[in-house]
Amino acid sequence: MVVWSAPVLWKCATSIANKRWMSQIRRIDKILIANRGEIACRVIRTARRLGVKTVAVYSDADENALHVALADEAYNIGPASASKSYLRGDTLLEVARRTNCQAVHPGYGFLSENVEFAEDCEKNGVIFIGPPASAIRDMGIKSTSKAIMSDAGVPIIEGYHGEDQNDAKLKEEARKIGYPIMIKAVRGGGGKGMRIARTEADFDEALQSARSESQKAFADSVVLLEKFVDEPRHVEVQVFGDTHGNAVYLFERDCSVQRRHQKIIEEAPAPGLSSDLRSELGLAAVRAAKAVGYVGAGTVEFILDRRTHSFHFMEMNTRLQVEHPITEMITGVDLVEWQLKVASGEVIPLKQEDIKLSGHSFEARIYAEDPRGGFLPGAGPLLYLRTPNAAEDVRIETGVRQGDEVSVHYDPMIAKLVVWGKDRGEALTKLHSKLLEYNIAGLETNVNFLLDLSKHPEFVAGNVHTNFIRDHNDSLFREETLEDSQLANAALAVVLTDEMDLLKEAIDKSDHYNPFVVESGFRVNHKFIRDIKLKHKDQEVMVKIKYGESNEYSVSTDGKVWNPIKGDLTENENGNLTLNVNYNGAVTKVNIFRNDDILAIFDQNGKYQFSFEQPSFLLEEGEQQYGTSNKAVAPMPGVIEKILVKTGDLVKKGDSIFVLIAMKMEYIVKASRDAQIESVLHQVGDNVPKDTVVVKFLEEESK
Repeated sequence: MVVWSAPVLWKCATSIANKRWMSQIRRIDKILIANRGEIACRVIRTARRLGVKTVAVYSDADENALHVALADEAYNIGPASASKSYLRGDTLLEVARRTNCQAVHPGYGFLSENVEFAEDCEKNGVIFIGPPASAIRDMGIKSTSKAIMSDAGVPIIEGYHGEDQNDAKLKEEARKIGYPIMIKAVRGGGGKGMRIARTEADFDEALQSARSESQKAFADSVVLLEKFVDEPRHVEVQVFGDTHGNAVYLFERDCSVQRRHQKIIEEAPAPGLSSDLRSELGLAAVRAAKAVGYVGAGTVEFILDRRTHSFHFMEMNTRLQVEHPITEMITGVDLVEWQLKVASGEVIPLKQEDIKLSGHSFEARIYAEDPRGGFLPGAGPLLYLRTPNAAEDVRIETGVRQGDEVSVHYDPMIAKLVVWGKDRGEALTKLHSKLLEYNIAGLETNVNFLLDLSKHPEFVAGNVHTNFIRDHNDSLFREETLEDSQLANAALAVVLTDEMDLLKEAIDKSDHYNPFVVESGFRVNHKFIRDIKLKHKDQEVMVKIKYGESNEYSVSTDGKVWNPIKGDLTENENGNLTLNVNYNGAVTKVNIFRNDDILAIFDQNGKYQFSFEQPSFLLEEGEQQYGTSNKAVAPMPGVIEKILVKTGDLVKKGDSIFVLIAMKMEYIVKASRDAQIESVLHQVGDNVPKDTVVVKFLEEESK
């Protein structure tokens, strides 16, 4: 890997008619990062290594964020809403001007693929660390990009990419193509503005929803239609171009395992591809990049038939991808360093023949979401966060720390866990091991799901496709049952943490204390039976624990059979607790977290969590789930975008009731039965927590 020290001489690129850039020498020693979270932290790390100063920006919600703490300088740019902060290009450029930044790194998302922002950077004499605006325009509008790809000899999928956006025209074209149809926003990515219409009856609502979400995310409601392929693989190729007409590929990534059209786990290289197919994909991606005079890091995405391995161009992401670390792991390249070099006008550091593929890498995206609840995103504080140790073969890409808040205003991704192995088997074993060490309490996450996914036989075999989660739903979401050993561990954890707190209290109150007697009169070695009532999800459990001598106990999970258990707690320098336990002769170590409300235990199966009291918020009539027969509730925290009914309306089962915006995505809540609307309890613009009753139905008998 080539490393250069700062200060350095940089070259600035200016656009000319043939989309090639000519260079001039320019010194850069400071960049503005027009983003937040883990990608901002990622860019800061490379910039710091190169001696380049960084300026961060932050919204009101991100004042105490990690990227703010890591940057050399940081400036507030507005309210929490992205449209009033991170999407304000004029504000970002004003900060760049005020702080003497010579360049802007847009990260991904937000303004990274915004043509107008790239043009405004050039007009203001600021280097945009990305492709020229012309390439963003050509490849960002999917209908235009497909025409260019066809002319360049890159295979494309059947569809309608025309300018006529009339509803009737689109429906007519959908009929010609044949259902199922993918309706897709022509701009942007990340699964936003994408809907599937499986029949003509689904088309109108899917079209309106795709348009609405696209308008909010990209300020453009234009869509295209594609023939929806039911079981494809999603394979993408990392490309890089420079201002001298060179372009290379850095092999491919498989991103097939998705939910809500968004990736959840990626790997590089793609499993099961021949070297010839790998070369074909790479060369097709380079042709695509050269067709638009591409400069910088980009990704060409293909639909790959899982059986025939024929492939078709899907779209190009004109930015650094979320999953770029796995490409770095298998090539030894720092793609952010390359971005900085190429944006300055330098030649790509390596020629194609010098880029070697080594080993295998996985990236698991750790989200605040509920997989068993339809992968709906969540928000809230990270009360406890304990991660694996970073190493050459393990990367933790994150923008949060323990105590930080996952905000409803932004994407719910907490971190990316990236591992490397000599081959796919070794990398997969390492991924599973490190996921077990990724311990989070305070909100629901997908870590347990990722653990189950990583050891699923079909995933282990590399038989991946975009419907993987749907097709293996039953085996990925098996019934959750608590083992006796888990209940025993929980009871012992409660007892030992209580004793630890009492001892700490005694230490705080007196310099002279007896560690076995505290003011409450409670004796650690006193013999008695204690009932410990816990709640796991909707299941209440009672565990009895009998105190013995010193740290020895007996525990019963059914009130009849007693098993011996003993153990102790160890606390590391960060205050993290490990429970060392011997239950019925089996010795284990588990990490734990406890506060007044919850007890979380992390063992070889992942996390299981208990609460000590009834939830502070219960749906009326004691119901424990949303979408009940008498009401429509918010399935996650968010902002009400539309209310589609009014008091007195009659609705059918499946009719849309209201639309919620959460984590930059649009969700339509539908009626669970035929009903009459009794009342609408909220209005458009209200920010509501999860499980809030938005619309009430009349009782069945009243109706």
